[in-house]
Amino acid sequence: MNGAQDLGGAHGFGPVVPEPDEPVFHADWERRVFAMAMAMGYTGAWNLDGSRANRESLPPAEYLASSYYEIWLKALEKQVAATGLATPAEMASGRSAEPAKPVARVLAREGLEQRFRAGFPSSRATDAPARFAVNDAVQARNFHPTGHTRLPRYVRGKRGRIVRVDGIFVFPDTNAYGSGEHPTWLYTVAFTAQELWGESGDPGGIVTVAAFEPYLDPA
Repeated sequence: MNGAQDLGGAHGFGPVVPEPDEPVFHADWERRVFAMAMAMGYTGAWNLDGSRANRESLPPAEYLASSYYEIWLKALEKQVAATGLATPAEMASGRSAEPAKPVARVLAREGLEQRFRAGFPSSRATDAPARFAVNDAVQARNFHPTGHTRLPRYVRGKRGRIVRVDGIFVFPDTNAYGSGEHPTWLYTVAFTAQELWGESGDPGGIVTVAAFEPYLDPA
């Protein structure tokens, strides 16, 4: 979706200023929000792509005015309410008013570190052949979906070249809404800076983007 999260190539937001020795969390409440998000995601009530879609669907002014983990918390509250795991009133009071809704899985302390260090791979196997190969010229589709997508706005309609075939992965655009994983090929596509931004682009600049096959057409 064309939301406030898609800032690539946008003007007016100032430079990115790295924080030396930046801590993982800046406050204890951020640590708790992260833990809650991981625990609730593990229940299977939604998936990673659904979490991203909920964060991106926050109103732009609210999104831009919120810190990173404030965005996570607001999205988590939306997901908890939407799935009936708790009502807004229960979350506001911090007390359950109804019996707990059953969930498929519960994240326990035992084996926690091992489970998360193993990760949750989104790679899949399929017999479908790749449509593109390294060095193929492609054009990113110029589309503006109302739902979740991983194709940045600033590359849409632009011509690039396949520099790597990454494999087959869960397609976020459908998986975010429980419409199926629909595994599809993922490519690394290189775009020149001048293709993206015209004459003002760095003549030697190259930007690479991970793009799923449905995002691309032959150029």
